[in-house]
Amino acid sequence: MRDSQLGIGVVGYGYWGPNLVRNFSVNPATRVVSVSDLNPGRLDAIKQLYPAVETTSRYEDLLKDARIDAIAIATPVHTHYELAIAALRAGKHVLVEKPLAPSAELVTRLIEEADRRGLTLMVDHTFLYTPAVQKIRELLLSRELGDIYYYDSTRASLGLFQKDVNVIWDLAVHDISIIHHILDRAPIAVSATGSCHVVGSPENMAHITLFFADACVAHVSVNWLSPVKVRQTFIGGSKKMIVYDDLEPTEKIKVYDKGITLDAPPEDAHQFRIGYRAGDMWAPHISPTEALQTEVEHFVDCVSTGRQPISSGTSGLRVIEVLEAASCSIAKQGAPVLLREPYGTRQRARAIA
Repeated sequence: MRDSQLGIGVVGYGYWGPNLVRNFSVNPATRVVSVSDLNPGRLDAIKQLYPAVETTSRYEDLLKDARIDAIAIATPVHTHYELAIAALRAGKHVLVEKPLAPSAELVTRLIEEADRRGLTLMVDHTFLYTPAVQKIRELLLSRELGDIYYYDSTRASLGLFQKDVNVIWDLAVHDISIIHHILDRAPIAVSATGSCHVVGSPENMAHITLFFADACVAHVSVNWLSPVKVRQTFIGGSKKMIVYDDLEPTEKIKVYDKGITLDAPPEDAHQFRIGYRAGDMWAPHISPTEALQTEVEHFVDCVSTGRQPISSGTSGLRVIEVLEAASCSIAKQGAPVLLREPYGTRQRARAIA
């Protein structure tokens, strides 16, 4: 870090890159040194908005620049691994747009390279840093909802069609990262079905089911061919339930004191009666702070202190393993696919052996 600021290089100034440059530019702890992109028009736009930021069409310029301490990658998924591994080998901390890499094998290589060099590797799972998801995690960890029965989400819109990933790698990746974060546990199996309605492109709609060791189940529906944009999630517990609508401008989270009660002695389970509880609804206050602003601050803190990010490389690996299993299940017409034990557990077992 030079002059008490973290020098930042950004590669990719298409859809997400401008948001990264903007947030790193306004953060007092960071300074955007240079941005790399292959499109000359985008580089011209950067010069208009940020005259002090250097631009280049050569990614190698960012790697060689001693003023740059960390590199943020916002390019197509198939390029993530090569760009990230090159940055780590150049001694740069790395923030990568989701998903972290095209395969779990490549993600593992990135994790090992970052660990070997003592560098921060973080994936841009932006939703984990939204005040709404942070509040939901707080409610679940405090047992406000009781035992969690289900997570049911619909994430749909008209596009954006991607060339190198299907709809689950584009949209379901958000819910999978959220599920891991708020439930603080990993699924044990995945079942998924998908459909493609555009010749020559990947699946544009899919339905995913995540199974856990207990009775909890998660359903995620994603769609690039919806006439309306939907970002809605239902979380049901034994005590209360949550409706989370990310498109709602003010009351994004609504907590309902609703549910069921079972009236039967344990020895007479066949005679139970179901009762319905209908209490109040309340909407907790949600801060309007931009998620990416919080994420950038967290990235800087992790680089400065050496702490593990919330969306660390290992967190990104868990998400990729679910995405790979879902893709495998789609190819098998929905047959369930078992998931491996978490990366950290595998590493500890290897060390003991």
